[in-house]
Amino acid sequence: MTALEHPARRADGPGRPPARVPFPVVDEVSRHCLQEEEPETVHIEVHLPGTPDPDRLRAAFAEALRRHPRILMREARGAWYRRRYEWELTEAPDTEVVTFPPVTPDALKRARERALTEAPPLTASPPIRLEVIRTRAPDGAGGHADGAPAPVGTPDSGSGSEPGSAPDPAAGCVLLLTINHTALDGPACLRVLATAAELYGGRDNSAAAPPSRGAVGGQAVAAEPVADVASGWAPPARVARGAPEPSPGNGMLVAELPVPRRPKGSPFTVNDQLMVATALMIAHWNREHGARPRPFRITMPVDDRPRDATMPIGNGTRLVEVPFGADELSEEDWTPALIHRLLRRTSDRTRALKALPRPQLGRGAALLTAPVLPVALRAAVTRGLRRAAAPWTSTTLLSNIGRVPYALDFGDAGRAHAVWFSAPARLPRGLTVTTASTAGRLHLVLRWSRTLLSHGDGARLRDLFEQYLHATERATEQATEHPTDHTEARETHGGRT
Repeated sequence: MTALEHPARRADGPGRPPARVPFPVVDEVSRHCLQEEEPETVHIEVHLPGTPDPDRLRAAFAEALRRHPRILMREARGAWYRRRYEWELTEAPDTEVVTFPPVTPDALKRARERALTEAPPLTASPPIRLEVIRTRAPDGAGGHADGAPAPVGTPDSGSGSEPGSAPDPAAGCVLLLTINHTALDGPACLRVLATAAELYGGRDNSAAAPPSRGAVGGQAVAAEPVADVASGWAPPARVARGAPEPSPGNGMLVAELPVPRRPKGSPFTVNDQLMVATALMIAHWNREHGARPRPFRITMPVDDRPRDATMPIGNGTRLVEVPFGADELSEEDWTPALIHRLLRRTSDRTRALKALPRPQLGRGAALLTAPVLPVALRAAVTRGLRRAAAPWTSTTLLSNIGRVPYALDFGDAGRAHAVWFSAPARLPRGLTVTTASTAGRLHLVLRWSRTLLSHGDGARLRDLFEQYLHATERATEQATEHPTDHTEARETHGGRT
């Protein structure tokens, strides 16, 4: 039984305690390993052309919370010797969830900083907050706020004129949602926001049907076991250290890029292209910094939940690791033919991994969180094992939300024209890549640990990502113009496929 399927336990009658739900595996492991220096937050920002009415938005969001009651929860108090953490479900929010900060030139920059450094407390329901960052004062006075998606923690807020950056909207607002990742994930909160948009605007915000993966040579490829490209016993490559900043916490850079074109009938998904671009970006970065070639493993969240109003709310993704051999990424001159072969192998691996049934964090985590010992003792064991297993943690995490399935139409405030997500970037990974697409544009966020990288490092990584994403686009176009039999013997650079 997963986090989202656990039945609530409620004692009926007046004066009885509210319903309680035991922490699932993902929530408990995250709760054990919290760090004040690098909070486990997910940030979502939705850019609208207009500004919603404060009272109507608060009312719509409050009703959306009631329609998804699993989000209205807080951590229940308990003795140190209890066997489980529990979520206590509440009838209403404990705090004001929706706020409208003053319009200032750096309002968006400051809100992003808060999203990375100040997690909503688990002790107050719900463990999220929504800040509405207005890019203009309601009456047109008071100056123009920082509306451009700018790097966090840098003195220059950015004008959006540099390559790969997003344009500066002349008006409108940003809905910036900060989520405590111990309790919830980004797709679940986006579902709640879509409900709020429908209630506010009175227009249908149902999820669009997901795009289907193209068939190969007219035939669907059966999922086969993933080859042991990078042994689970071999520590994978780490992101090479750049020029770390003295302050702790996370840094972040957002960018808007074209969604890579995929010719009709292409066997590769955009997710496969993003995976290859991420691997080549880090391989190039590591070569520049003198790191020796090592196998890569890239964590990829897989979300099988429905996107309609019945979507279970909580941490509902399962994590799989996509392997890459050291020899696969050792080339320095990546021709379209070489990238096409890497795309083909990556496509086979991601297809097979998505098809394999697997617990959210693996069977080991399920055993680790079994309610046998008091939760305080399990916490100490979990933290110790996490430190011991750090060298075997995957190289990075790529979370591709894909095409945002909801219109996010807020009526008089307009429809979302950009949506960014970011995932926590604690060491030992130290870098996460998150993508989503809206209105035909790819919205990229690089988030890193400041003890590993700086803003300048982030900008370099963004440029490399864009370079290799364009390269995968050229490779898919060439593959369509000169198709090959998918069942032919794989050409490798020494690694198995």
